[in-house]
Amino acid sequence: MSTDIKAPTFPESVQDGTLATWHKQPGEACSRDELIVDIETDKVVLEVVAPADGVISEVLKAEGDTIQSNEVIAKFDEGASGSGAGEKASEASEEKSSEPEAEPAASGDDKILSPAARKMADENNIDPASVKGTGKDGRVTKEDVMNHIKDGESKPAAPAPSASKAAEPAPMEAGERVEKRVPMTRLRKRIAERLLEATSSTAMLTTFNEVNMAPVMELRKQYKEKFEKVHNGTRLGFMGFFVKAATEALKRFPAVNASIDGDDVVYHGYQDIGVAVSTEKGLVVPILRNSENMSIAEVESTIRDFGKRAQAGKLSIDEMTGGTFTITNGGVFGSLLSTPILNLPQTAILGMHKIQERPMAVNGKVEIQPMMYLALSYDHRLIDGKDAVQFLVALKELLEDPARILLEI
Repeated sequence: MSTDIKAPTFPESVQDGTLATWHKQPGEACSRDELIVDIETDKVVLEVVAPADGVISEVLKAEGDTIQSNEVIAKFDEGASGSGAGEKASEASEEKSSEPEAEPAASGDDKILSPAARKMADENNIDPASVKGTGKDGRVTKEDVMNHIKDGESKPAAPAPSASKAAEPAPMEAGERVEKRVPMTRLRKRIAERLLEATSSTAMLTTFNEVNMAPVMELRKQYKEKFEKVHNGTRLGFMGFFVKAATEALKRFPAVNASIDGDDVVYHGYQDIGVAVSTEKGLVVPILRNSENMSIAEVESTIRDFGKRAQAGKLSIDEMTGGTFTITNGGVFGSLLSTPILNLPQTAILGMHKIQERPMAVNGKVEIQPMMYLALSYDHRLIDGKDAVQFLVALKELLEDPARILLEI
């Protein structure tokens, strides 16, 4: 039974998508719920799986094509078995229709190829005349082309008897400047658009401070093992402390948690904190909903889950939509100081950085302390410098005395 394979239903915020990768080709066997194609939107990569056991009989959209919501992208034959099912059916019909004039040609374009074999030969720039056919009447099958490719890879090409050294391809010279041009992904395009929009449409300013991480590091060292046992393997990291400290500071300075909508200022009575996660395809920002109601253990386990699913492309669009404040940690890559760019329509973003031991004056004495620079980029149209600085100072005080986070003082 033939059925349609359709693109997923896109949310209202997503207009269309791009067909990224076909994981299965026509005639190739598929198992139920096996991944067959990836569709990339400007927010997330969506996966389309096989509706049942069978084979793809026809592909209607090629890689790179623009896809609309619920658009038919392929035809699927349920119950068909074997990777050669589609090919054999094509070969049988071709043989039947060409029987009266079937004269196996010895070489050139007259050589009989199955549709799958011709497609593979074209994709690999192979002359059909050079492939030995093992099918009926000398027909070249897909397996013949595959064997020809394998033989070509395993056997070094013999030089022509009369070939001169001048005819041989010149070896690549040292220092040769090689360039590679690849199209930008939809996700990368969208990131670029939003970054440009943030820098051109806001009055963005960054203020800095530094925090002594020794108290948090000592607390983490003291309770790390016990924390992991009590909370079923959840590790105690630094992000839990920063999210909870930021949540408390946002309560004290509502403007930092607000957003601008046209000529209106929207003050949010909740704290939805986005945590920037780097993936191979670009930066994504999943949201911790109602972080004010989350414990440090819940924050840590949720962020860990976000990280795993982000790398696998499993985050949903809803999980990356919204947010009232963002935290980005460039310190994991070694960044000592940076100025993060706003994540619109939010009006502030916190940048964490590398923890580095530096000499600090403590009670009139020079001591080596693990210090971290903090950067708060904010929209000066809404947030005054005073509020931004005081927000960062409050964050610093909470982190340098972690008990205040629990006591909310």
